Amino acid sequence: MSAKSTLAGIRSIEDFDLKDQRVFLRLDLNVPIKNGTITDTTRIDAALPTIRYALEHGAKLVVASHLGRPELNSEGTPTDESLAKYSLEPVAKKLQELLNIEVILVEEPESEAPSALLRSLKKNQMILLENLRFNKDETKNGEELADAICTYTDIYINDAFGASHRAHATIVGMPTKVKQKGIGFLMKKEIEMLDKIMVAPESPFITILGGAKVSDKIGVIENLIDKVDVFLIGGAMAYTFLAAQKVAVGSSLVEKDKVKYAGDLFERVKARDKKIVLPVDHKIVTKIDSASDLKTTATPAIPSGWLGVDIGPKTVELFRRELQNAKTVFWNGPMGVFETRAFADGTFAVAKALTEIPHATTVVGGGDSAAAIKASGYADQVTHISTGGGASLEFLQGDKLPGIEALRK
Repeated sequence: MSAKSTLAGIRSIEDFDLKDQRVFLRLDLNVPIKNGTITDTTRIDAALPTIRYALEHGAKLVVASHLGRPELNSEGTPTDESLAKYSLEPVAKKLQELLNIEVILVEEPESEAPSALLRSLKKNQMILLENLRFNKDETKNGEELADAICTYTDIYINDAFGASHRAHATIVGMPTKVKQKGIGFLMKKEIEMLDKIMVAPESPFITILGGAKVSDKIGVIENLIDKVDVFLIGGAMAYTFLAAQKVAVGSSLVEKDKVKYAGDLFERVKARDKKIVLPVDHKIVTKIDSASDLKTTATPAIPSGWLGVDIGPKTVELFRRELQNAKTVFWNGPMGVFETRAFADGTFAVAKALTEIPHATTVVGGGDSAAAIKASGYADQVTHISTGGGASLEFLQGDKLPGIEALRK
């Protein structure tokens, strides 16, 4: 796959004359909200360049997104609890504040309201549709929702990379019904940056893998095995690899059904004259919910009754040395339970190490990895942070994302 082939036949928002056109912009504004307050605006911030471009070029703009996983009742409408918990009202307020325009939240996307509002929409106004998943058609790719929105759409733009691995109504249904369709700036950057890893990454190419499970990363490993020079493996998945090397891992999480796969992978990587680097020490505790007895092992082995929660300082230094000469780095998965500050040193140290590599392309996968590097304080010093967790992994597995393919037809 090449950058050319992934974007072949797909138009960008810049290819359209937006003036006075009704532009439907599908975004991923699925942000964490606590007590009505947005706790992380990363996805909103990432969407702003495309929104601003559309507004500056005279579009009559309708923005839409999902939020969370609302519970629908037997009639296919959201429960009262879901309506309160998953409304996009806090997002509308945040967009209004950041863009300094009026954001009109429309509760029923399938009603006549959007069409009526668009007829008299002013330059300093835009429409935000209420949570798309409040309608049963969205996740089922039902036609009624897509048809309704298409009645007030001249140009369809998908800038929701993080949702483009889902065959949902506003991701794949609408593009099949609208003649003018394309991608926004965020989607374009995501594809271009991930293609850099997929196609011809500059060597040495190092992939850092962490997180809980080997099984979550098998597709990525298989697709990158011929391109990667060094795999650095931390997080809980390292314990499965250590178990495959007959190293004691105490009570740490091990995917027993993946131990053979991990063992075979060592041989396959070695046969390609490449290598897998595992932790040589660990931060360990007896209970994952307490740091009171936190200590560091002297060796890769973890004693009985203890479990690993982070890579140790010797491993941090080992990984840093490996990264020093890299030209391309892809990182997916934290090195430990970084949400607990006492267990976050390894993850934050790896984040810092990425910023110290001269002239390297450094790409961080979405989900926990994006949250981890943001928490580390080094988010603005890497080349690219993907906004799509599952979408990024599926893309790197070589899977075709429905949301991208729908734009090519």
